[in-house]
Amino acid sequence: MGTVLIVEDDPVLRRGLEDNFRVKGYDTLTACDGNEGLANALKERPDLIILDIMLPGIDGYEVCSHIRAKNLDMPIIMLTARHEESDVVLGLNTGADDYVSKPFSIKELLARANAFMRRRGACEPLVYEFGGCRLDLRNGTLLRQGEDVALTPGELKMLHLFLKRPGCPLTREEIRAAVWGHARFVTVRDVDQTIARLQRKIEPDPSRPPYIRMMGNEDYQFEVPQAHGNRTDR
Repeated sequence: MGTVLIVEDDPVLRRGLEDNFRVKGYDTLTACDGNEGLANALKERPDLIILDIMLPGIDGYEVCSHIRAKNLDMPIIMLTARHEESDVVLGLNTGADDYVSKPFSIKELLARANAFMRRRGACEPLVYEFGGCRLDLRNGTLLRQGEDVALTPGELKMLHLFLKRPGCPLTREEIRAAVWGHARFVTVRDVDQTIARLQRKIEPDPSRPPYIRMMGNEDYQFEVPQAHGNRTDR
């Protein structure tokens, strides 16, 4: 379904939202104040944000404004206890896509979230090209220089993750969670080994990989050389 970031200072409501979104198949991230919410949004790039307006630290309006200033376009649904038209207009003008007034129906919120996710999914590229490689998500195939390259399910999900977030450092734990979820039997060593196998399949020179690079001691980052470019198709 995708990843939703829930920014809410009420611990009971935050936990309730987290549980309901997880039941519906979403991965969840949470934050209890505006500063933490903004940091998570900029670092994790979630697919959807549920954002309370009245937050400790910076409020939801400022969080939303900062996110849009970074040209991030994920849908943002604001939660508000305010019912004044001016407050709603302010939220929409700072970049929110929708708002829900407290108290609200969780079914209604989930329905709105699902609608945004369907539209967002419809806009996601189905084909990625980089260098001499072409990943087609419609049938889960990878071609390199026109030749079929067999990918395991884990390698396919990992390559898709990197292609969706080029230039973004990803920790081993972030990669593990995105590719395998919360499976306890998967370790950071498994992450390294899967990346090494993927490098052998896509890199022109795995000993000096231009695409999947180790950043420091913990992060991996996908980079597409300017000479090759990166094209996506519907």
